[in-house]
Amino acid sequence: MPSPKANILVAFYSRDGSVEALAKAISEGAREAGAEVRLRRVPDLVSTDVMAKVPGWEERSKRMLAEYGAPTHADVEWADGIVFGTPTRFGNTSAELKAFIDSLGALWFQGKLNGKAAAAFTSTAGPHGGNETTVVSLFIPMAHLGFIIVPNGYTHERIVQGHGTPYGSSSTSGQHSAKPTADELVVAKHQGTRVTQVAAALRAAR
Repeated sequence: MPSPKANILVAFYSRDGSVEALAKAISEGAREAGAEVRLRRVPDLVSTDVMAKVPGWEERSKRMLAEYGAPTHADVEWADGIVFGTPTRFGNTSAELKAFIDSLGALWFQGKLNGKAAAAFTSTAGPHGGNETTVVSLFIPMAHLGFIIVPNGYTHERIVQGHGTPYGSSSTSGQHSAKPTADELVVAKHQGTRVTQVAAALRAAR
């Protein structure tokens, strides 16, 4: 059996399911482009007492961790490309995803992240809640870690129409945690394909 075109890790944090839905669409696009995909959900940082104050939070967290598992350094080493997903927190990445990225120092020190493809996606409650700033904020640690940053660009008609951003896929969930729209999922699927194509080219070059 021929080896996959690329190994893609989708590492995300999701509390209410919007980012999870985008992550699944990205994984689908990557697989259709020939990638082997690992979909992982980073764990929560707060106590169960805090989680209990938000109905369904702990239950959803347990379900996602049971279904996907948490990302590991072995997953990162295995991957040719990594797509990071997070809800927006005050226009920036969530503490949960940031903690995972901050844990990659040992791999960075060994140069094991240099030349891997990386991209990002997000979801927020409001249309001006920081979708673009959150994705761009993730470009900063990506650069430090040695990744090759892969933005969406205007490479799909849905992005030109205003769904998602040229920086990375996104959705607006409103105050009731609405799932991404069909158009937003199309853009996310396209992002998975695009990252896979770049990661495969980088893998072949190595």
